[in-house]
Amino acid sequence: MALAAAGAALVPNVASTVIVSKGLTVGYNLHRERKRLTALKNIDLSVRRGEFVVLVGPSGCGKTTFINAIAGLVEPWEGTIEVNGRPVSGPGPDRAMVFQDYALMPWRTVESNVRMPFELQKLGLSQEEMDERVRRYIELVDLKGFEKSYPYELSGGMKQRVGIARALVGEPDILLADEPFAAIDAMTREAMQGELERFVAKAGQTVVFITHSIDEAVTLADRVVVISYRPGRVKEIVPVNLPRPRFDYDVKTLPEYGVLRDHIWRLVKDEAFQAARGEKR
Repeated sequence: MALAAAGAALVPNVASTVIVSKGLTVGYNLHRERKRLTALKNIDLSVRRGEFVVLVGPSGCGKTTFINAIAGLVEPWEGTIEVNGRPVSGPGPDRAMVFQDYALMPWRTVESNVRMPFELQKLGLSQEEMDERVRRYIELVDLKGFEKSYPYELSGGMKQRVGIARALVGEPDILLADEPFAAIDAMTREAMQGELERFVAKAGQTVVFITHSIDEAVTLADRVVVISYRPGRVKEIVPVNLPRPRFDYDVKTLPEYGVLRDHIWRLVKDEAFQAARGEKR
């Protein structure tokens, strides 16, 4: 499989880009140690509208920092991050996050948890419009009939469906997902990957997704961005030209799938070993 040639068709053009990172460098001040930690260094990346981009790299390489920069939760030290042609200056209703640990309010029902974005943001919707959206997105994630259930009454996969519905109900342009399936069992995780592909295909969001799983990355992504060990840099961007919907085609049986998986593993392997040893660049 000619990976480089395949990538030519997937390079974003200026007219279709929704996220643009140029020379992005982000870090944190470690007050106790009285030093600064650089998490990301010189990140150049453009994401097309409607694209599903997956970030893969070792723990501590800055993957979460990157989507936090898109979300407006951290500020660049150097470089820029733009969404829809405007510099990111803080959180906004055009971006929503799906978290690893569900982040549901245990005292609120499924319906009430999904409704939360309307309480935190003024979207200019009538009560009828908000009610209709809550109903529609609960149905989209196959939780119809569980509207009055509380989180403790739900399985792990169902809790994550609530989190996805809550992220989608505001109909953001961009969905940011930080290892959203890491806390659920392997079988449910594979099912949820297929469900997420279905949700996004219907809702039409641009997705930036973080995972440590190469299989998950290849299964979901239009492009896989491999991030090096800290400070994180873009090591390589790998296009994934596999048919969709991926689960209908059972893409893991395709020869191209194995080629992509092996290629990404070779890119990640040395970075993972370096992270495990705690080496510095």
